[in-house]
Amino acid sequence: MSPRPASQRSASAAVLTGQPCFVRVTGTAGARFVEFEFAIGDPELAVELVLSFEQFSQFCALHGVTHLSADEGARLDYERMKWRYGEPGLDH
Repeated sequence: MSPRPASQRSASAAVLTGQPCFVRVTGTAGARFVEFEFAIGDPELAVELVLSFEQFSQFCALHGVTHLSADEGARLDYERMKWRYGEPGLDH
């Protein structure tokens, strides 16, 4: 992939929005791709993306992301479970 001229490069989401960007790696696919969640402003509202390892590194650098820790990821999963299923641990 050759670099694009400066006039055609994408601006950082952090710069465009004035909010921090977050990445949470959720897995890999075939040792060729990184599966991850990308969020702007609030890690609880994210999109799922898949990029090659090289593209992922470039993406993270461009957007100046903060990588979420395993503990932060577990907290997100817990919050999502509450929204999806009600209080965790209760049978419906």
